[in-house]
Amino acid sequence: MPTDLTDTVIDKAPRNRLSPGQRFRVSLDGLWREEGEGVAGAPRRRKWHNQNLQAFLIRRWRALKPHLKRGGKDLRSFFSGLSGHLLALTAVFVAVMVVIIMVPTLAAYQERWLIDRVRQAEIASLALDASAEGAVSRELSSQLLNSVGASYLALQSGGVQFVLRDPATTVEPDVIDIRHLQRGLSDDITYLWGPWKTLSGREDRLIRTEAVPKVRKGTDIIEIVVPAEPLKQELRGQLGSILRLSLLISLVAGALIFAALSFFVVRPVRQLTRSIARFKENPEDAAAAPQLSGRHDEIGQIEEELFKMQQDVGHALRTRARLAALGQAVSKISHDLRNMLTAAQMASERLAYSGDPNVTKALPRLERALDRALTLAQNVLNYGKTDEIPPRIQIIRLKDLGEAAAEDAGLALNARTPDRVRFSLKAEQGFFFEADPDHVHRLLVNLMRNARQAIENQPNRKTVGRVTLSAVKAADEVILVLSDNGPGIPERIRDKLFQPFSTSLTPGGSGLGLAIARELAQTHGGDVKLIDTGPSGTSFEVRIPQKG
Repeated sequence: MPTDLTDTVIDKAPRNRLSPGQRFRVSLDGLWREEGEGVAGAPRRRKWHNQNLQAFLIRRWRALKPHLKRGGKDLRSFFSGLSGHLLALTAVFVAVMVVIIMVPTLAAYQERWLIDRVRQAEIASLALDASAEGAVSRELSSQLLNSVGASYLALQSGGVQFVLRDPATTVEPDVIDIRHLQRGLSDDITYLWGPWKTLSGREDRLIRTEAVPKVRKGTDIIEIVVPAEPLKQELRGQLGSILRLSLLISLVAGALIFAALSFFVVRPVRQLTRSIARFKENPEDAAAAPQLSGRHDEIGQIEEELFKMQQDVGHALRTRARLAALGQAVSKISHDLRNMLTAAQMASERLAYSGDPNVTKALPRLERALDRALTLAQNVLNYGKTDEIPPRIQIIRLKDLGEAAAEDAGLALNARTPDRVRFSLKAEQGFFFEADPDHVHRLLVNLMRNARQAIENQPNRKTVGRVTLSAVKAADEVILVLSDNGPGIPERIRDKLFQPFSTSLTPGGSGLGLAIARELAQTHGGDVKLIDTGPSGTSFEVRIPQKG
């Protein structure tokens, strides 16, 4: 037999001699051939090329595997997202609706079935009125009971009871009272549970029903006993119909609800999510702004608020970029300016030896101006750094640190210079704590200098200015309080007190002193706060955490 596709198609017999009974079936890649019976030849078996088939299946699996992975990923993403949750909730609600529809419908169907049997029994019992003294033969009694499908029929009228009974019935029936004389919660539960009890009951189960007659006048109660099996069969059929109809209605309603919620809620939320993702990748992209739909509900409010937020953040980022560029330029200018001012300061020191009285008179003002300009340039350079150097924690003696900072801030350490603002320390003689000495020194110098300048610039001051540093140790931190008897801080600038370049109480100030002081405290994990200010003075609190 040939083993390749060419030999398979070109058979030993000429093509025009093939009988109608022969047929060839060649797969898409020529893997197998099936031949029917020929005229002269015997039937041939289907031959599989196992190696070619295996290679074909491997190729198909490799081609299909990426699609399966992508489909599985999309499916997981769908069910883990808002749409999947919404679909699951819709399915749950559909199931609940089916149960809500099915349970009372089955209970009502069982009650109608029993009422129909009672009405049939009423009509059949009219034969008792035609008999002498209400008695019928056993044969007629069996016919009446069979016509109703009951094994027991009883009529009660004025204390007299007429009974038709099947003597073969020995099973104790369950009672279902459809008169509903008294209806409570337990009766409602029994009513709803009735059909399920019938569906799960035994085959020989009997049901006894009591009702008020409508056909027979003058009869108080009619009572019948019927087998439960016919009712069970009808309930099963009714259950199937209710399930199919309820599922159809619920699925249609659920699909409509799912489609509506997907269109009005999920789709806008997805658009907002994509807008936020695009804005995160490129805040300067104008296309990242959400498209306003003009809706007046919560989704529309979210769109508007997101649009405003992105506009504000974009504006803030652009402003920040401009400020960063400006800061770099200012830092370069300040660096060069500091060098020039240092040269000018050295030249002013040489002018002190000129001997010219006019120069000697103007020289102090020049030196003060140069000192302020150098301080401003240095503060701008210090604040222009991205981050402060991490603190190098050491054991510090507060007395040495406070006096050094006070001297650098221009405070008098004793009463020999009564025209200057005095410094006093209120702490234990051996008060030690853990901190970076350079950071705390700069912090105290900024606070003390601000206090001194505020006191010196206070007009018509009669009392001696004083700056006091006190310290206490808490459980895990040191609290430094720097107080002065200056004029206090105006209320209009208290909210922006620690913002850079926003406030300055002294002429020529940069507004960086308090901002630098807070940043230095925060490098230790602490903070600087204004705790009191007024006409009698100002107090700042510095908290520095301790590890030991």
